[in-house]
Amino acid sequence: MTHQPPGEESTPTPEELREKVERTRDELGQTVEALAAKADVKAQAKEKAAEIKEQAAEKATHVTDQIREKAAHAAQLVKDRAPDPVLDKATHAAARIRDTAARAGHMAAEKAPEPVREKAETAAAMARANRTPLLAAAGALVVFLLLRRSRRRR
Repeated sequence: MTHQPPGEESTPTPEELREKVERTRDELGQTVEALAAKADVKAQAKEKAAEIKEQAAEKATHVTDQIREKAAHAAQLVKDRAPDPVLDKATHAAARIRDTAARAGHMAAEKAPEPVREKAETAAAMARANRTPLLAAAGALVVFLLLRRSRRRR
């Protein structure tokens, strides 16, 4: 470009005008897209819901891990502090409970309607997924009941 004295502006060429119009169109298109995104409340709500859902899942995982650790620690404390005869009784009681529950489950499965069976299968899958805390809680309960029972007899 050549420098022209101030006050003397050159007339833009048709090519320069086309480029300027194209840049203006691009800028206008971007502005319209930005305004449309701000006006799309439904999309914003979906984004926010997805973000909150992800945060909740992370917190739930963290809490679940903490519960598992505490349950394992509690189970170990119970094992360490309970006398051997009590642990033996608890083991036998747990085995009897498992057997009885299995028999009851089979009987219920044979006689239950299909929707009930499906829900039971879902609950069983969740219990299997969280087996450690459930077993620790059941073990602690059995030990507690046995200790309470032995104290009553004295």
